[in-house]
Amino acid sequence: MAKKTVRIIVLGDLMVSPSGDPRGLGWLGRVLSRSFSDELNIEVIALPVPGETTASLGERWWPELERRMAGADELRLVVALGNTDPAAGISISRSRLNLATILDEARKRQIEPFVVGPVPSRFEDQNPEIEHLAWGFEDVANRRQIPFVDCFKPLVEHEDWRNEMAESSNGVPGQVGYGLIAWLVLNRGWNEWLGLAES
Repeated sequence: MAKKTVRIIVLGDLMVSPSGDPRGLGWLGRVLSRSFSDELNIEVIALPVPGETTASLGERWWPELERRMAGADELRLVVALGNTDPAAGISISRSRLNLATILDEARKRQIEPFVVGPVPSRFEDQNPEIEHLAWGFEDVANRRQIPFVDCFKPLVEHEDWRNEMAESSNGVPGQVGYGLIAWLVLNRGWNEWLGLAES
């Protein structure tokens, strides 16, 4: 019997790519390497935009998905949120509304979302606002019973994360940081979201 094809579109900032990872996997590659299914043919398309804000994400998410629907039995959406909204002058309430609109419209189109929250900045002074932003995103997802991965609280004081980010020139981690994000994603509802056996 033919496997059901589930196509997952992953949208977000540069963190969605494997940039900075000597192994070329990023967090997404690490997650996929542990996503096993005898029933599903899982196809993943990652579409990062450096410096992505929720405003630009809100403009592009549906056109990106619409042109990639053909041939899939089911389409799913991973929203991997960046931490640039505060620096771009976007208020927390507007950020929340932007995310809520994406999630609500996805659900109306019968596309199940999964949300990965923003990571801490390598610039300490930005982290209080990012913490507030991450909490706001989590609240939006929880109100809709959509899986949310908090990457801020577990990483902001994590020594390995901080050391790697201190050496980063473009705000992305290396092998250790991507591995930490992958662990969080795998342990915060990924398998349940896809209906996979525990990896």
